[in-house]
Amino acid sequence: MLTHDAALEWIARWDRQQEGYLPDREERFTALIDAVEAMGRPDPLVIDLGCGPGSLSARLLERLPGATVISVDADPLLLGLGRAAYPHLRFVSLDLRTPGWTGALGLDRPADAAVSTTALHWISGPELSKMYAELATVLRPGGLLLNGDHLETDDTTPAIARLERAVHDRETARRFGDRRPEDWRRWWESVAADPAFAELHAARTTAGADHHGSESPLLSEHVGALLDAGFTEVGTLWQRGHNRLLCAVRA
Repeated sequence: MLTHDAALEWIARWDRQQEGYLPDREERFTALIDAVEAMGRPDPLVIDLGCGPGSLSARLLERLPGATVISVDADPLLLGLGRAAYPHLRFVSLDLRTPGWTGALGLDRPADAAVSTTALHWISGPELSKMYAELATVLRPGGLLLNGDHLETDDTTPAIARLERAVHDRETARRFGDRRPEDWRRWWESVAADPAFAELHAARTTAGADHHGSESPLLSEHVGALLDAGFTEVGTLWQRGHNRLLCAVRA
């Protein structure tokens, strides 16, 4: 059985392996939560899209304890890990690619913000457009989408795109040198080998929750889909290399 303390240890290990790909991860979290806080409500309603084990959701509630955070993911293992570690969070098992997903959120008012970090690039272009369009229906006017991710610009500014990746690579080398943290594959292999995760791992395999590459890596793809969905302003709030925080304002 997965205990609370063991879950916290596994999430700390998750955070370290994520930082191996995102040395500025905590800075991006901070910028994202700053933006939610700047909206001016002490009790914002926030949807965390592709929440994983709840790393962002937990940080949001630490800063804004009056917030209501609904943490959404389709991966049974990561949801189980988050529930064991953060019993005060509300986790919802939903696939954002399935039309009608917003109806299962149980919202009692329009959301003030939807947030996401390193998740939405797994959704393919056509499904991304539908997801953003449905999301717009549950955000209040002036509500925000805040999406932190590696978003590329090769299709519009290829020389700058190469420089963005170079900036990211140099920061990673400065931060870690030859002592890179555990990588994604090793983390998942270790989880699969832990008997405490046997049931959750089986559920994950049955659900087909494995990721197999980036489906929508281009910044232009996200910007275009958001504008088509009715968001009036879309721009970058924070950036380091190709690691950026994309913000979109609901009409």
